[in-house]
Amino acid sequence: MKVEDIQDIIYEKEENGICTITFNRPERRNALSQVTFLEIQTVLDDMEKDKNTRVLIMTGSPEGRAFSSGGYFNMKMMTQIPEEILKEIDLMDIAQKKTCMKFWNFTKPVIAAINGLALGAGFTMPLVGADLIYMADDPETYIGLIFVKRAIIPEFSLSFLLPFYVGFQKAKEILYFGDKIYAKEAEKLGLINKSVPPGDLMALAREKAESLIPPKGPSAAIKLMKKTMHDYFRDILSSTLDKENEGIQASLKTRDFRESTKSLSEKRDPVFKGK
Repeated sequence: MKVEDIQDIIYEKEENGICTITFNRPERRNALSQVTFLEIQTVLDDMEKDKNTRVLIMTGSPEGRAFSSGGYFNMKMMTQIPEEILKEIDLMDIAQKKTCMKFWNFTKPVIAAINGLALGAGFTMPLVGADLIYMADDPETYIGLIFVKRAIIPEFSLSFLLPFYVGFQKAKEILYFGDKIYAKEAEKLGLINKSVPPGDLMALAREKAESLIPPKGPSAAIKLMKKTMHDYFRDILSSTLDKENEGIQASLKTRDFRESTKSLSEKRDPVFKGK
């Protein structure tokens, strides 16, 4: 994919080196499709090649009323993807190993400005991909790690990262029940760096971005810091993603997954059988 092929996100570059990607699919609350993930990979590759780019900010379009409502899969949409783009997508990589490792190996700082609800991949992606996460503190903005409600397991290496961030007991509680996590609690748990009023979010993200690049920040040293911290965990993430792909594919074959899908379309609570 080329940068000019991008449609799901808005990619902007500024002369000072700050780049922004805005998830821009308001009709599906900025949900992330396989094409969206490919577009994100394309942006990361473009920034790596462009020496003038220094830092990336990720956010959701306000019209979408979300940072991202998670992963999106629609067979009708898949049949409409141009063949040259479709061949770049691995439909078996449900855990998004390629996107995850692309973020983990990305040499420049990434800031996530979570300006609305962040469900599933809408949070697991910034958790692994962003160096700094800031979140709007309001009733409409929350993290929803709702995999249990869909009878599947997490992706984007959350199976490793969540216990690493919050400890095993808390991680299991979060994943086993899938309750909403609002900004203040997310900050307390260490899942985000700071919660701020919605009107201050993008200003804070830009302020932090400017602090990471010249003349305020030594970007070369920051890149080395990131590389040094990430190197040790690269193989662990890769192995976890392989296991997540196996687990997700197994869960998709269960009766409980089919029930979760059916109950979602019927707007009712699922009745699980453990099968």
